[in-house]
Amino acid sequence: MRTSGLAFGLLVAMLVPAALLMAQGNEDKPFPPHKVIGNIYYVGTDTHSSFLVTTSAGNILIDSTYESNVPWIRDSVEKLGFKFTDIKILLTSHAHVDHCEGDAMVKEMTGATVMIMDRDVPATQAIRPGGKPHPIDRVLHHLDRVTLGDVVLTAHLTPGHTEGNTTWTLKATEGGKSYDVVIPGSIGPNAATAVVNNKTYPQIAEDSLFTYKYLRILPCDVMLGSHTPFYHMQEKYAKLGKGPNPFIGGQQGCLADIDGWEQAFKKRLAEDQKKASASQ
Repeated sequence: MRTSGLAFGLLVAMLVPAALLMAQGNEDKPFPPHKVIGNIYYVGTDTHSSFLVTTSAGNILIDSTYESNVPWIRDSVEKLGFKFTDIKILLTSHAHVDHCEGDAMVKEMTGATVMIMDRDVPATQAIRPGGKPHPIDRVLHHLDRVTLGDVVLTAHLTPGHTEGNTTWTLKATEGGKSYDVVIPGSIGPNAATAVVNNKTYPQIAEDSLFTYKYLRILPCDVMLGSHTPFYHMQEKYAKLGKGPNPFIGGQQGCLADIDGWEQAFKKRLAEDQKKASASQ
């Protein structure tokens, strides 16, 4: 199992840049598109994940990321041999600009149906690049299923990072074996977000702790995520073609990831609670 220290370091390394990106704009770099497992492909950047799920009736894109990244995502899809215009459904991990700012552009280019978790609708509607209305064609609820062709994804409400933070689950087949794939929206509140005495999201700590418990009950062979460091993407990508699929970690690997995320959050929560008590 990975050590809690390593997990905490990865979490800090991820969340601090995420906060800076929100303030300063997109600093992403292109990353080689690649097959993750079965019909799931990576088409995102070095930092922000975007997944293409292929089906018998067209394809599904998870996270458009920044609007400025959309041309890169299109190029990645086409480098893999697929048509960008075959994207029929656009899903979102959560309502932050670095994950769904490109929704309107993707819809304009593909006509895709855009789906958002109910508790993230207000925040999503406020993301309007260039003043464009944010498209929302279907409002999702906890455990709703999204079906296209021979593929079914399930939307799980896993709040904390945002109120409607969504974890997606689906099955993928490789080598004649079926694997459970879990794609968490995010693994904890951003570094700049108060987790104690948060007036706009009072239950943020309780929701975050609930999410770690909930993630543990999901069958999981492959853990992915909305940011690449969440699942050590670049490290695993370097191992592709050199042995067994490095993205298959099994249930124990998934639980180890969740343990690290939860330990990091609990440490942060305890520190913030201590500061809040000292200031009273």
